[in-house]
Amino acid sequence: MYFSTAFDGKRLRGLPLSKTLLCVACVVILVINAVFLVRNLDDLRSANALQAQTARVTDELQYLNLLVTDAESGLRGYFLSGSEINLGALHAAPQQIDSQLRALSVLLADNPSQSRNLAQLRSLVQRKLGLMHQSLEVYRQGGLVDIVAISAATDERGQMDEIRLQVVIMTREQNELLATRTAAFYEQTRRTVLLGVGINAAAILVILLFHNLVQRSFRLRLAAERALQDTNDSLEAVVAERTEQLSVLSRHLIRVQEEEKSRLARELHDEMGANLTAIGMDMTSVGEKLKGTHPELVAMLARARKTLVDTVQLKRRIIENLRPSLLDNMGLSAALQSYCADYARVTALDCDALVDAEADHAGPMQAIALFRITQEALNNIAKYAKARTVIVNLTREPDGWELEITDDGIGIPQDAMAKSKSHGLLGMRERALLLGGSLNVGRGVNGIGTCVHAWIPAAAPGGEGNVPVAALRETVETTTPSLLKETASGGVSNTGARPVDVSAGINAPHP
Repeated sequence: MYFSTAFDGKRLRGLPLSKTLLCVACVVILVINAVFLVRNLDDLRSANALQAQTARVTDELQYLNLLVTDAESGLRGYFLSGSEINLGALHAAPQQIDSQLRALSVLLADNPSQSRNLAQLRSLVQRKLGLMHQSLEVYRQGGLVDIVAISAATDERGQMDEIRLQVVIMTREQNELLATRTAAFYEQTRRTVLLGVGINAAAILVILLFHNLVQRSFRLRLAAERALQDTNDSLEAVVAERTEQLSVLSRHLIRVQEEEKSRLARELHDEMGANLTAIGMDMTSVGEKLKGTHPELVAMLARARKTLVDTVQLKRRIIENLRPSLLDNMGLSAALQSYCADYARVTALDCDALVDAEADHAGPMQAIALFRITQEALNNIAKYAKARTVIVNLTREPDGWELEITDDGIGIPQDAMAKSKSHGLLGMRERALLLGGSLNVGRGVNGIGTCVHAWIPAAAPGGEGNVPVAALRETVETTTPSLLKETASGGVSNTGARPVDVSAGINAPHP
């Protein structure tokens, strides 16, 4: 695509008139040259046909003369030897001569002069054949003496000379016709060649003029392209700078978002957990004091305690949606395995988590990215895949982390990543791209199901995992509120530090 740096406000309707006229002139010259070439080819074909016709006429005439001569020689041999074998040529001569005359008649149909000569030749040959048959009858009735008398009375030699002369005349006339047409063809060819040279010279001149115009236009366009290229280079530099700034900003926003979610989850876990624990303990104490005197109030407190338990579960779901606690406390391996186990329990799918032993060494940014990609992929499988088996495979490569999530469902369309409404897939890809990695979604093995393949480099921001898992596990006792201890006394029911409530997690939107 070409852009012009100058615009005078006029609408461009087509090529300039000078270029158009040069193109038309060149086309006309080439068409004329082609017409003359075709005509020259037709003349050459006619000359070749006439030459072939002349050669065939000559051959036919010579063969006709040979048939008459053979018939006469056979008849003389019969007169001398009396053997009937010598009469074979005479008996076959009428039919063969007639065939030759018909062939000559077809060949010379377009030449009136040769047709007249052929008629005269036919008459001479037929008369000669008649005399030979008459001599044969005389010989059979009177013998050789009568034949000698007839030969003395008639000039048979003169008749053969007339036939030969007529053959020579026809052959010479045919050769003269060939020579005349060959000379005419040569003259026509010479004129065609001269005209072709002139046409080619004119075509070369037009092409040179057209080349001059095209070269001048090319120089102008090249200058415009250079100016446009300089502008594009500057724009690309600006776009690259802005893109890098946006990339840095996006990574910062994701990091800030995750930190804010983590902070909010800790506040909900600590402060709200402590408040709910205190409420539960107070309700338990009040219930113990009123058990004997006010049973109806104890029943109300039991219902309130059940509502409190539901509130605790709601708090846990909110916290887990904001930040998976196992990811911070036990590491990426425990978080993924626990989430897959809860996912399998809730969805009734066979979900296997194959996590590398070094998964806990992933940096904080990589760990949360890999967890969120897995969370979104499993969420999509539960909604759309209609699968029965899911495999989550996380391996540590020398230069990064490779995550592969496969299922045996109905598969995914090829253009799913290009759809503007595929927010989940786009979010997964953006998380990988912002860390310098990649994400591909396609068909599984042998075209069955879907395969989500993500790669996160180890050199990405936050790629160094410096906190050991043992130290993380030690924080569980200090961060677990006293609400867990209340379950022993029947105050508030809690099942422990489960990482994810999948019943809410797989359907909740993830950042």
